[in-house]
Amino acid sequence: MRLELGTSVRCTDEPFGELADVVIDPITTQVTHLVVKPEHGDDVARLVPIDLVENDKDESKELRLRCTAEEARQLEHVQEFAFLRLGQSPTSDPDWDVGIEDVLALPYYEGTAVMGYGGELAGSELGEAGVTYDRVPKGEVEIRRSSTVATTDEEFLGKVDGFVVDEGHITHFVLERGHLWGKREITIPIGAVAKVESDAISLSLSKAQVEDLPAVRVHRWS
Repeated sequence: MRLELGTSVRCTDEPFGELADVVIDPITTQVTHLVVKPEHGDDVARLVPIDLVENDKDESKELRLRCTAEEARQLEHVQEFAFLRLGQSPTSDPDWDVGIEDVLALPYYEGTAVMGYGGELAGSELGEAGVTYDRVPKGEVEIRRSSTVATTDEEFLGKVDGFVVDEGHITHFVLERGHLWGKREITIPIGAVAKVESDAISLSLSKAQVEDLPAVRVHRWS
C-alpha cells in the first residue's frame, strides 16, 4: 500500500477528502490511523483507523475507505484549539497525546517593549498564543508532509512525502521531491530509523550512508 500524503480519499459512496497525516505506533512502526481532511472546509479532519482502508490491489490513484461518508464523519475529530502561554503545552489527557502543533497567532507588544523600554503587553496580559494541535491515541505519534528527517550526524536530510506499507507495517518512508539528490528517488528503510516523534524522524545513518542506500522504485501519482 502506498500512503502518499495529499492523496485523495474516497468513501464507498462519494469522495471524502485527502490524506493529511499518518499516526504511527513508534514502538512497532505500524500505521494505526490516517488523518483525513474533508474536501469541504466546513468539516473537521477525522481520525480513520487503518483497518478501514482497502488494500490497493488495482493501483488506484486514491485511497478507498470501507465506510460511507456519513460514517466517516462520525469518527473521532483530530484538531483542537487553545490559547496557551509561550512554552506551555496543551492540557494532558488520559486517553490522548498531542500530535502536530501549529502556532496561529503570537502575542504582540507595544513599540516601547520592542525597543527595550518594557512597554506593556497588548492584547494578552499573559503572553498567550493561539495554537492548534491534533489529538492522537495515547502513546502514538503523528507525521505530516512537512515533518523533518535528520541523520545521526544531525544533518537535515529533507521532509517526509509518504510511506510504503505492508500489512500495516511501514517498510520504507519516502523523501519529498526536490531533495538533495535531485531526481533520484530516496526511500529510507524503516530499519534505519532511530526514533519517530510527532513531526520528526531521526535516522541511525549518517548523510554519507544515506547516499549509499539502493534506490527503491516507488510509483508516484501525478
